[in-house]
Amino acid sequence: MDLASALRFLKLDEIPQAWVDAVWDLEFTERKPLEGTFENRRSPGNEAFRALHRCVYEHAAGSDAASQSIWAALGENNVSLKSLVAVLSYFVLGAKAKGADVRQRIAGLNAASVYLLLLAVPGSIANRVFHEVLLDTCADLTSHCWPQESGKKRKKDGLKSSQADGKRSKQRKDSPEMELDEEEEEVHFSDQDVMKIRDAVVLLVQSLLRLLQTLSLKDRPQTARDCAQIFSKLLYFEPVFGEPAFAAAQDITKLGSVPEMAFHGLKLLCSPKHGDQKESLSRVLYRLLYVILMMNKDNGGRPTLLEPGQAVLSIREQAVHFVCHLMDELEELALPSLHVLLQHICFQMVERSDFRSRGARAVGTLTSRMGATDYSCFIKWLWNLSRSSKMVHRLFSVDVVMVLLEQPERRLEECLDPESACFLPQRFLTQNLLFARWMDNSPTVQGHALACLAQCLELPSLNVTRAVHSLFSATGTQTGLEGETTEGTLSSRTLPFRTVAISTNDGSCCACEDNLALLLRRVGDPKINVRRSALQALLGLLKHDVLPVTWENLTALCERCRDAAVSVKKKALQCLGELLAAKPECTVVQKAWLQGVVPAAADSESSVQDKALEALDRVLLSHIKPYSASHPLDASQRLTWDLLGLICHECQNLSKYFSRAFTIWSKQNKFSSEFVTGLVSHIDADHAAGAWLLLSKVAASASKLSCKKILDAWDHMISSKDVSVPTCCHILHVVGDIAVGLDEDTKDRIVSELLSWLKTFTLSLEVISAAVGILYQLGSNEDMKQTQAFLNRHGGELVSVSEAYLAGILLSEGGAQNLDEDLMVKHLHTLGVASLQCPARVSRRTVLLVESVFTSHSDKRSENQEGLPASLPLSQFRTISLSTKVRAHGVITLGKLCLQHEDLVQKYLPVFARELEVGSEVAVRNNLVVVMCDLCVRYTNMVDRYIPNVAACLLDDEAIIREQTLIMLTNLVQEEFVRWRGSLFFCFVVVLVDPVPAIVSLCEYCLLHLLLKKNPEMFSQHFIECIFYFNSYSKHKSYNRFPRSEREKVRFSLKGSLHRDKRFHIYRFLLKHFTDTQRFNVTNRINQTVLACFADEELPLDADGAELLSETFKVLSLKEMKLKAISAAGEEPEEEENMATMAKAVLQAAHKKVVSQVQKKAFIENTVPLIIGLKALLEQRRSPVLRDLMAYLHVTMQDYRSEVKEFFSGDEQLAAELEFALKKAQTGTEEQVDGDALTGGTGTPPARRSVRFSGPPPPIGSVTPSLPPPNPPSAGPSSAGSRVRRSILEDRLQSKSVTPEKTVLPKGAVEDRAISTPAGPRANFTFDEGLSAIFSDRGTSPAENAGVPRQTPGPRRWSVQSPLR
Repeated sequence: MDLASALRFLKLDEIPQAWVDAVWDLEFTERKPLEGTFENRRSPGNEAFRALHRCVYEHAAGSDAASQSIWAALGENNVSLKSLVAVLSYFVLGAKAKGADVRQRIAGLNAASVYLLLLAVPGSIANRVFHEVLLDTCADLTSHCWPQESGKKRKKDGLKSSQADGKRSKQRKDSPEMELDEEEEEVHFSDQDVMKIRDAVVLLVQSLLRLLQTLSLKDRPQTARDCAQIFSKLLYFEPVFGEPAFAAAQDITKLGSVPEMAFHGLKLLCSPKHGDQKESLSRVLYRLLYVILMMNKDNGGRPTLLEPGQAVLSIREQAVHFVCHLMDELEELALPSLHVLLQHICFQMVERSDFRSRGARAVGTLTSRMGATDYSCFIKWLWNLSRSSKMVHRLFSVDVVMVLLEQPERRLEECLDPESACFLPQRFLTQNLLFARWMDNSPTVQGHALACLAQCLELPSLNVTRAVHSLFSATGTQTGLEGETTEGTLSSRTLPFRTVAISTNDGSCCACEDNLALLLRRVGDPKINVRRSALQALLGLLKHDVLPVTWENLTALCERCRDAAVSVKKKALQCLGELLAAKPECTVVQKAWLQGVVPAAADSESSVQDKALEALDRVLLSHIKPYSASHPLDASQRLTWDLLGLICHECQNLSKYFSRAFTIWSKQNKFSSEFVTGLVSHIDADHAAGAWLLLSKVAASASKLSCKKILDAWDHMISSKDVSVPTCCHILHVVGDIAVGLDEDTKDRIVSELLSWLKTFTLSLEVISAAVGILYQLGSNEDMKQTQAFLNRHGGELVSVSEAYLAGILLSEGGAQNLDEDLMVKHLHTLGVASLQCPARVSRRTVLLVESVFTSHSDKRSENQEGLPASLPLSQFRTISLSTKVRAHGVITLGKLCLQHEDLVQKYLPVFARELEVGSEVAVRNNLVVVMCDLCVRYTNMVDRYIPNVAACLLDDEAIIREQTLIMLTNLVQEEFVRWRGSLFFCFVVVLVDPVPAIVSLCEYCLLHLLLKKNPEMFSQHFIECIFYFNSYSKHKSYNRFPRSEREKVRFSLKGSLHRDKRFHIYRFLLKHFTDTQRFNVTNRINQTVLACFADEELPLDADGAELLSETFKVLSLKEMKLKAISAAGEEPEEEENMATMAKAVLQAAHKKVVSQVQKKAFIENTVPLIIGLKALLEQRRSPVLRDLMAYLHVTMQDYRSEVKEFFSGDEQLAAELEFALKKAQTGTEEQVDGDALTGGTGTPPARRSVRFSGPPPPIGSVTPSLPPPNPPSAGPSSAGSRVRRSILEDRLQSKSVTPEKTVLPKGAVEDRAISTPAGPRANFTFDEGLSAIFSDRGTSPAENAGVPRQTPGPRRWSVQSPLR
């Protein structure tokens, strides 16, 4: 078909010339409607347009079928080019209109294809066919014509795994295609219609590619940008199956998918035909940047995140490979743009972990195309980024480092710049970038860096492992890069920077110790994620022998198994399990695993308990197999029996927790008959102790148990003396559990042998308790009277024997001289445990004998006989010399006797209380605390009046008694046997300032995790009275009015300036755990009950009153008293790129506003009148408390600076004074800030100041990041002496390894804007987004300002010009 025939369906001769002129006058920005019959021709058939397209393509391609020029052919047929373009634009704009149907869209796409082909024909510009607006409209028509519903369906299918149906609106927003209005969304298309539209889109994209092959866009940079944007959108048009080919010469018709065509179009835009290749490449990479970042970026808009579905991830991977393809083809020409692309990927990265991990992978792939010199420049820039003020930058730098460490290390010989060569080794990445983030301001970055350092040890690179070893092990440190190996080579060249020594051996040891101490501090960090990551890092260091496996290092793991956070507990349990799997033969690791996992079986959190039980089951129970001497144990079985042996001997304190686990398992019917049978087979092996331990736990719930082997073991135990104490106890427990299944003759034999064994009094105390305990099981009967008669007969026999022994010692004249201390302790212990079984056989004589043991004092005690209670006859207190050990056991025995006899409790409680007060023997007083608290459980009302005597032991001189009292009182309060009456609470919180840190930690745990959870109002209820109590002020009508002895008043008083820090430590601890409601209510109560009393002169303003009022104002001024809703909202949050954080910030701002208004109203109505009255009273009395009142107002009015006059309208003088004080304070702060800016901020300690490293990094051999040179003086020339001092200081900083607390560049540290790439051999490129200044290391370093010569030349200057602006 010739061209004239193909154009006939358009009937151009019938188009009014006025309409054509109007369309051209409108610059193709609006669709001019046709009148009359012409309007009905707006949607011709698809075949007609396809025929026209073929004819135009023949001319555009220069085929043999085109005998003459298309322009000549159109002229011969009198075809007006203006009319043709106007009609084509009519169809194009019709397809772009809202609500366009299928025919209109297909016609518009075909018309756009024809127009683009016309432009591809040489002479289109000369014949005035080219119009830039129409070109842009045709090129971008795909985004308007492609049915959005099908795109949404594909998008929804790709997001099923990550998005709920309720988030469809967000999916539409994040879609890479343009959004449609509601009216447009109502148009529906069938699958056949969609396929037709797709064919038309393919035709249009092919036409655009042909246009780019012929038409140059060198003078049209905006059109080139638009084309790049269009192609970047087309990448998401449809999925690509397989890897797209990016070969140079391709037939456009062979490109199978639209995304492949889009990649080809982007490649065409980088050709020299379209202008400077560097600028063209920059435009293309700018669009691919957001594809790699998985963001949607429109012109002028802020990027929005795409959900990382399969389609988005696939295109991202293809975009990265496409950039690598461009780098391979353009080589050196593309390196400047690659630098900019990498910097923008890092700079615009968001905080989401999935985005960061994929972004880091992209950076790693792209840097692999760099040479050593360019790579070192990027690492230098990354090092600067790792100290940025934005948290996400520092976080992402850690991700990039981890990816780069997986790559082979670059050879130093390949770097052409000696100054940059120090950035190449993996040691620099590990120590100066990764390890430095351990000291980051942000807990998120700290935690991530900790976790990544642990992963470094899993990498195959030997140099990375060495770098980590050198941080913690002094034996692995070397000088410079000595011993450093480069992968792929055996030789290394000596460079100047390699002569820098790490430090002396002593300094290395100190640095390693500091690094280990830092790690252990992070294990106990306040932030949960930091603790979890630190545990992972500690595990890696221990597992790979970087740190020695010592009990001190393992204690941190064990302690975290009892962490307050559930996730940390689970992480600690997991780490202990992995460490045990890695070092199953290490005894220290086995102990640590037991100390961490076994107590977790009794954890209050069910998920932690389940995890611990699962670990115990996996390690201890699952490897119990029938024993055979001919088959040696495998590694898992040896580990099982080693652990059980440790529980039997070295870790007996875990027995109760271990029993708790078996109690839970028995309810689950976990122990089958096969398991029990296999367990019994081990009782004759070398590891029999562990087998008896397990048998003692499972025997009670076992259905079938071989009694013969157990009775044989009983006979062996009775006749032998080589059975260990724990094993004896376990055998006794098993015998007691199987007693039900024994015949009477066997029981009688066992009872007889047991009593004979006990009467020898050669057994340990633990065996005596276990042996007496099974008497009940052996004599158990359905008739309780018969059971009790059995116990009275046999237990009474033991009581009689012990009583006779004690009488022989205590009542005979020379008995004390022949005293065997251990034997007497065993008799006392036997008497105590036996009396619990047969209380009726305890006579008055028995009680008096035990009493005489307890009351047998030294000469010092006999001098105070007149102070003894009148309830005891003095004849009983005969002077007899008994050791503290005997008397301590006598206390326990007397307590057991009291448990069964209420009259004895009434008689001896005053004696116990008196002994607590005047006694001097630690063991006796410790046991008295235990006895009195045990008696409180059974005789609560009688013991309650003596609780203050017990509480007084919280300030005992002996730490063990303070700790014991704290534990016992916590149990009583928790079980509500004791209530917070009188001064008990205040005695309890005084332990918060105990001189022993372990006791303070225990007190905090008891208060927060045991008692406060049970009574959340406990702190707020007692807070105000704490102020009165600790200041010993008792003149208030309500507070501090409970009766106390003078001894208690003196002991628990914290009055005076000497104890001020202790008082405020307690105040802050209590306030820190208030809710905002409690803070608000306590503040109001202080106003009403304290300030009002002084204002109304109900309380005298004497010396004590002034001291109390002063302290009240200081308490009100504490930052912990400020509402968290206000203080937390006022803090500057981390800059994060996610909508959840923005929404949270909006809610916090609204909450702060509401709370602030409520607080403001309460302050004006309740506090201000009292303050005005108090100020007048204090001025009248000329009281120094006025200073504290003004300080309180100064702190309180910080948030209401502009409303001072409104608040204090009733006292203009006070308002004026307060305004003046606030202005003066603000002026002083500004002057201090300005002074710090001029003098280098000398007011801040150098180790904690955020600093900027303007020069090259510290030596790569350094174990820890070094501090920068000191800041220069503010003005004036430096003297010779100051230069010498600075030089000495610099030498010290370079020779010592210092660990700074903060290494983050503050906001505003980079004052000069600079382009991303350095001037010189590289051109200047930006992405035209105002972000060319990613980071700058330009500027004068402190060393230069101070006149100190620098060791290395300064960095190259960076250009500030942007050619694309």
